[in-house]
Amino acid sequence: MPYLNRDSVRIYYNGIGEGPAILLTNGYNLTSYMWRGLVEALSDRYRVITWDVRGHGRSDSPADPDAYSQTLTLEDMSAVLDAEGVKDAIIAGHSMGGYLSLAFHVEHPERVRALVLIGTGPGYRNAKAREGWNRNAEGRARYFERHGIEKMGEFEGHGGENRSARGLALAARGILTQHDSRVIDSVSKIRVPTLVIAGTEDVDFRRGMEYLATKIPGARKIFLPAAGHMPNIEQPRAFNSAVRQFLGELDPVVTTSTTSAKKRNTTSAARGVSLAANTGPNPG
Repeated sequence: MPYLNRDSVRIYYNGIGEGPAILLTNGYNLTSYMWRGLVEALSDRYRVITWDVRGHGRSDSPADPDAYSQTLTLEDMSAVLDAEGVKDAIIAGHSMGGYLSLAFHVEHPERVRALVLIGTGPGYRNAKAREGWNRNAEGRARYFERHGIEKMGEFEGHGGENRSARGLALAARGILTQHDSRVIDSVSKIRVPTLVIAGTEDVDFRRGMEYLATKIPGARKIFLPAAGHMPNIEQPRAFNSAVRQFLGELDPVVTTSTTSAKKRNTTSAARGVSLAANTGPNPG
């Protein structure tokens, strides 16, 4: 399994397929397992990179609370792209992963070719609203400290790959919490193609998704019926089709990159070179 060593914290990642790169970031208490359907749908023409946010899945869950922060997580995202030899990518994420994708665009706009935001929100300008969000994050942390991960079962979003209740608790406090308005302040300045996709029944995040679709210039909004917070799992065929269509319309960027990747594969093959390849809190 491929891992990055980030100051003695191992970060799990995996890349499949050839072509333009897309980086998929999981939601809170989920893992890269949540993307398996989308990986299958896209890896015929894209380099699909999945990874587990620290404290989740097969990535390490360090005991030090200071090892969990949005800053470190954004650096993890950059390090994964670097490990894959990727200069810029389509940055996609679900819930917490969507917020991290927006934050990544704030910090590294030159590395973002496009955004795919799934069941997420832009954060808060109002300090009291932000405090309410952070109380919710603290509640999730305390849940895992009290109940562990056994009651999570093997619901579709993590596939039984979460290993540490303490890691999830510390991730809630260090990564899920928000401390400023920089992300929400940035959305009107986004100039890359953006897909905002959610379930019509995602009552907790629908308002935030509507905001993103309205404020991001030129954003495409797709709300899938009969789906809640995890439309990629609840309506996989419609979800995968919508994402694939959006990415296809990034032409000529995607088409050119895909053609170049195919030429590289053909050249390498000719030279004999092998190219590597709940029951608990709601996911968020």
